[in-house]
Amino acid sequence: MNLLKLLKTRANNIANHKTFINLKKSIKVKWKGQYTRSPLRRTAKRTMFKNLVIAIFLVLLSNLIYKVFIYEHPVPDIDKDAYWGAGQPRPDDISIKPFKIQVPDSALNDLKTRLDLDIRYQKSLEGVNFEYGMNPTTLLEVVDFWKNKYNWREREAKLNSFPQFLTQVSGLRIHYVHAKPEKVPSGVQVLPLLLLHGWPGTVKEFHALIPMLTKPHEEIVFEVIAPSLPGYGFSEAAHKQGLSTPEMAVIFQKLMNRLGFKKFYLQGGDWGSLIATDLSILYPERVLGLHVNMCGSMSQLATFYQIAASLYPPLFMDKQISDILYPMSDFYSNLALETGYMHIQATKPDTIGNALANTPVGLAAYILEKFSTWTDNKNRNLPGGGLTEKYKLEDLLDNIMIYWLTGNIASSMRLYSEVFNKRHYAQGWDDVPCKVPTVCARFPSELLIQPEFVIRLKYPKLLPSPDPSHPDYIVHRPPRGGHFAAFEEPELLANSVFKGFRDVIKQNA
Repeated sequence: MNLLKLLKTRANNIANHKTFINLKKSIKVKWKGQYTRSPLRRTAKRTMFKNLVIAIFLVLLSNLIYKVFIYEHPVPDIDKDAYWGAGQPRPDDISIKPFKIQVPDSALNDLKTRLDLDIRYQKSLEGVNFEYGMNPTTLLEVVDFWKNKYNWREREAKLNSFPQFLTQVSGLRIHYVHAKPEKVPSGVQVLPLLLLHGWPGTVKEFHALIPMLTKPHEEIVFEVIAPSLPGYGFSEAAHKQGLSTPEMAVIFQKLMNRLGFKKFYLQGGDWGSLIATDLSILYPERVLGLHVNMCGSMSQLATFYQIAASLYPPLFMDKQISDILYPMSDFYSNLALETGYMHIQATKPDTIGNALANTPVGLAAYILEKFSTWTDNKNRNLPGGGLTEKYKLEDLLDNIMIYWLTGNIASSMRLYSEVFNKRHYAQGWDDVPCKVPTVCARFPSELLIQPEFVIRLKYPKLLPSPDPSHPDYIVHRPPRGGHFAAFEEPELLANSVFKGFRDVIKQNA
C-alpha cells in the first residue's frame, strides 16, 4: 500500500515536471541557441505599447486644445506699488505743478555747433530712394532746413499752447498735457480721455488732434489728458529694470486717479495701444471704453486662425484685408523689412541710444526713416521717402527736437527690452483678453493688420464693423492712413473716436 502511494506520488511529480516544461516551451522557443518571445505575447506587447502611445498623444492633444481654445489666462500679478525712482522708495510729491518748455540758449547753441559740422555720409546706390533706409540726399535737405529755416523759439511757443503739468507718480516725474473744452453748451457731456502715444513719437503727435477732441461733437466732448510716457519727452525715465507696458498702465491709472477721474475713456496707438489695453485688463471697472488704432491678437490661437484662414480668405475677411495678409510670405517679408530696429532696441537699446544722443543728424535719420515707411510702405520707393506727403517738415523736427533736447532717446528705446523678454512673455499678457467695450480703427497702411475675427480673440467686446455702405464704416475702417494716425490723419482719427465712443455709450446705456 505504501509502495502504491509512493509510485502514485512519483507519477504526479513527473507529470507536473512535464507540464512545467511544456509551459516553458510555450513561452520561449529555442532557436539558434537563443530564446525568443512567442508570436502571441509579442503581438500583445506591441498592442499595449501602441495603446500607450495613443493615450499619451490624446492627453497631450486634449491639453493643447484646452489651453488654446478653452483656457482663459488669468490676469498676471504685478507689483502695483513698485517704485521706479532713484534710490530707496519714498513718498511721492503729489502736488501738480504747471510746466512750460523753456530750453536754454546754451542747448540751442550746442545744437547749432553740431549741425554746422561737415556731414559724413555714404553716397546712395544708383536709382535707390528709401529702400536701404534714410536716403542721404534727403537727409542733407532736412539738415539744411533745420539749420536755416527751422525756428525753435516759434515752435516752442506752439508746443506750449496747451496747458502742461508735472507730478510725481511711483517715484517718477510725469509730464502731461491737460486740455479742457473751453465752452460746453448745455446738454453736451464732457468725457475724460487718456491719450497715449508710442515710439518714436511724443505728445507732439496729438497737437492737431487735441483741438478737434475738445470741440463738442454730437452731444459729447472730451477733456484730454495726454502724458509723455516714462522715459519719453519731458517725463522722467525709470531708474530700475522692469518698467514694461503693464507697469506703465499702473502709473497712468494712478495719474488719472490723482486728477479726480474714477472712470475714463482710453485711446492709444503703437505702445499707447498696448498700455491702454493693459490698463483696461488691470482696471476694467475704471475704463468706460477703449479706442485703439493698432489692434490685434498675438496669441498662438490667433496665429493658427490666420494660417487656417489662408486656405480660403473670402470666407473669413474682406478683400482689402486678405490682399494685405496673403500670401503670408509677402506680409511677413514686409514686416521683417520694418522691424530690424526692434531687435536692436529689444536687446541693446543703450548702445544705439547713446550713439544717437550725441549726433542730431544721426537721430534725425533714425527717426525720420520710420515716419516714411511706417506711414506707407510704398514710400520707400519714392524720392524723399514721401515724408512731406503727409507731414510738414517743421512738425517732424518738433518731434525730433523733443528727443534731442531731453536726451531721452535711449530710455525711450528701453521699453522694447522690457517687453520683449522672458519675464514679460512668461506672464502671458498676449493671452489675456481685454473685456472692456473696444473700438478698433484699422487704418489701411498700419503695420499690424488682422481680420476682425482674430482681433476679437484679444478684444471680445470689440464693436463690429458695419457694412461698407454704412456711413459709420469709416469709424472702424478709415479710407487712408498708416501707423501715425493722430499725426497724419487727425480728422479721421477724431471722427473715429467720437463716433466709436458714441456707440459705446449707447451700448452701455
